[in-house]
Amino acid sequence: MKLAAKHALCSGCRVCQLACSLSVFRENNPKMGLLAIEAHFPAPGRYEIKHCTQCGECAAVCPVDAITETDGVYRIDEDVCIGCHACVKACPHGVMIVRKGEDVPSKCISCGACVDVCPTGAIYDLDSGEGGR
Repeated sequence: MKLAAKHALCSGCRVCQLACSLSVFRENNPKMGLLAIEAHFPAPGRYEIKHCTQCGECAAVCPVDAITETDGVYRIDEDVCIGCHACVKACPHGVMIVRKGEDVPSKCISCGACVDVCPTGAIYDLDSGEGGR
């Protein structure tokens, strides 16, 4: 699955973030979602979806090669990660997080939970060929 976004369709509801948090961390906390919704003001109703594009910048800066790519998705090997957070700083979209009390960062693995729940089709699977609604 390759995530893509049509910002003009985003209503800012943040249900994608909630679904991500529930799917990845089993936590009812949209702030823990591995994507971000940025509101642009003063024109309310204009939102930008920031999500992992699997660009590999995180892997490129990892000093211990703890982030590897398989089938187009970058994953963090928790046993190899040293918790330096260079990847978090390098993420061009600002969507890698470090949970409180943990050293190993978290990033999107393209599970599709956000796609499944988006009521407007603003975030979608580019590989499906649907291109949003």
